[in-house]
Amino acid sequence: MNKDLPTIILRHRRENLKKCSLRGLEGREDIHFYTYPTTPLPIMSNYILLGMGGKPLSKEDKNSPLFLIDGTWRYAEVMKKQIPSASTIEIRSLPDIFVTAYPRRQLDCPDPSRGLASVEALYIAYVLMGKNAEGLLDNYYWKNDFLEKNKMAFRAFQTAD
Repeated sequence: MNKDLPTIILRHRRENLKKCSLRGLEGREDIHFYTYPTTPLPIMSNYILLGMGGKPLSKEDKNSPLFLIDGTWRYAEVMKKQIPSASTIEIRSLPDIFVTAYPRRQLDCPDPSRGLASVEALYIAYVLMGKNAEGLLDNYYWKNDFLEKNKMAFRAFQTAD
């Protein structure tokens, strides 16, 4: 597996960029954004999809490139079904001890406290995988609240190593 492959983020074209938690990451070399449904995705062999219901993410996944779907809960499910290689991409999940700081208003989120903002999920994934998470939260308005709410969760994973 190639650790030099970028993280791929598939963002729904209707995503409100003023509220998008990933704003400011577009210029990073290690993250490539694609717009659903207008931008074709590259071949994603060896990528892992960050989602629910998969095997927990760990440092063993460090060299696997990451694929993240960015959209409302309802859009994300539709987007996932439309991705040609989705059935061959392995899904990894985040531990359920992490909680969001994002003030969620969506009614279709299965568990609002666990429905992480995309940047929160990306940050947690990078930390758990042992990737460099520096700068990921720099433009996130609720950064300090998120880090405070999850301080013990991050500590638990640091001491488990």
